[in-house]
Amino acid sequence: MIAAIFSFLVMLNPFALFLYLKPVMNDLPDSDFRAVFLKATMISFFIYLVFLLFGDLVFQKVFRINFESFRIFGGIVLFSFAYIFIVQGKKAFIQIKGDLHDLASEIALPFMVGAGTISLTILMSDQLELWQGVVSLALIMLINFIIIMGLKQIRRGMRSKSVQTAFDKNMELLLRINGFFLGAIGVDMVVTGISNLFAAAQV
Repeated sequence: MIAAIFSFLVMLNPFALFLYLKPVMNDLPDSDFRAVFLKATMISFFIYLVFLLFGDLVFQKVFRINFESFRIFGGIVLFSFAYIFIVQGKKAFIQIKGDLHDLASEIALPFMVGAGTISLTILMSDQLELWQGVVSLALIMLINFIIIMGLKQIRRGMRSKSVQTAFDKNMELLLRINGFFLGAIGVDMVVTGISNLFAAAQV
């Protein structure tokens, strides 16, 4: 359960999310940003909950896809994200393009809910009991929310512009370092999936 939470947080990457959300933080008052980010967190949680409950069923019963094939694909997706994190760093930014309700959805999709996190959610449904999966998702969303709001408060407390710039640079460095962990998780998923397929074929 702890390993699943750690892997998910590495994929969700609060440091990258903090950098992506910086323009929104600058444009919104603290109370509005907190409300928007809380709503985005709730939207993401319920999307993950749907995939936790029905993702495995849809893939194996409806589409009849071998679960190990999905594990391998998920590993490739995670590895590709890791490559982007390491090589490119932060490139995309969120811009305010409507009211606060639309903004919450824009933050949730695709910045908090993506192919990598959905893959991990479906894997979680296979590896954990249902109650463990639900608790894990709730903890992941809570930890991510606390980290983002904590980083926001830390940066806000910095008076010097140069110190804030240095803080942002360190966040981008953490984003790239996070990519190495994510890449290792992705490769491990691919290797595990291939090993399980070979083991099943030999039975």
